Amino acid sequence: MPSEEENDGGARRRRPNDDQRGEKEDRDGRSKPSDRGSHRHERRRSRERRDQRERRRSRTPEAEGQKSRSRDRDRRRDRDHDRPKDEDRDRDRDHRRRRSREGRDSRRRRHDRDGEDRDKDKEDKQIIKRDPLKRSGPLPSQQDSFAVTNGEEPEKPKEKPNFGTSGVLAAASNSVAQMDGTTITLKYHEPAEARKPSPRDQWKLFVFKGGDVADTIDLSARSCWLVGREAAVVDLPAEHPSISKQHAVIQFRYTEKRNEFGDKLGKVKPYLIDLESANGTILNDDKIPDSRYLEIRDKDMIQFGHSTREYVVMLAPRN
Repeated sequence: MPSEEENDGGARRRRPNDDQRGEKEDRDGRSKPSDRGSHRHERRRSRERRDQRERRRSRTPEAEGQKSRSRDRDRRRDRDHDRPKDEDRDRDRDHRRRRSREGRDSRRRRHDRDGEDRDKDKEDKQIIKRDPLKRSGPLPSQQDSFAVTNGEEPEKPKEKPNFGTSGVLAAASNSVAQMDGTTITLKYHEPAEARKPSPRDQWKLFVFKGGDVADTIDLSARSCWLVGREAAVVDLPAEHPSISKQHAVIQFRYTEKRNEFGDKLGKVKPYLIDLESANGTILNDDKIPDSRYLEIRDKDMIQFGHSTREYVVMLAPRN
């Protein structure tokens, strides 16, 4: 068994070990604050590096696109949030318009109904005021009333004077008096646009009988040529029995036309008109309608009735 001194020596030997452990602990305790500071510094540096990386990413186009998408999402969210308010506002506006329209229609219907009621009241008053015994106009005479009761016809009222035109004055102005006292009424008179052709335009009418030239007429000498068998009034006599007394007319007329620039161009041209003759007038082998002007051109051929004579219109060339 060990003695007490040995035990005390062992305890003394253990104490230095305890002191050494305490010094180690003090050293460890002193070293821990430095380690903590270094950890904090490393954490701060890593955080700064992370922030720098994020800043670099934020400068890239992908980050800007993400930002714009986030902004669009925010706007869409705000719009969806405000949409119910807009719909309520539109609904209220439509409701107010509908109410104003319905009120306007109801007022119009009420006004129309009031107007119809007033018209009915006026008609009723007129019917009440009207006397069934009263008639419009003068009362019939006593003889007429007795004639109706006896079954006889009353006298017819006198014809009222007619102050309309009878056409007698017009016929007198278009009539030609002869030596024997008789008068001939002209079927044609010149229109307002009748003109004599220009001296530069020499229109000629060649009359062909068979293959020979029977006559030549200078059409430029006057503005109107009446063709027919009535020798007292016609300008160009034709003796064939199929030709009427006043058969047709060759009339020079002034006409205006506009060119492509809008300028007016006037010219005097010959026209042919049939005076409702019995056998008609032929222009270039075609029968022309009655009482209508047809333009005559250079080298046109005219025939009157059933006559074999050919009338050819020619325009002399200008020198």
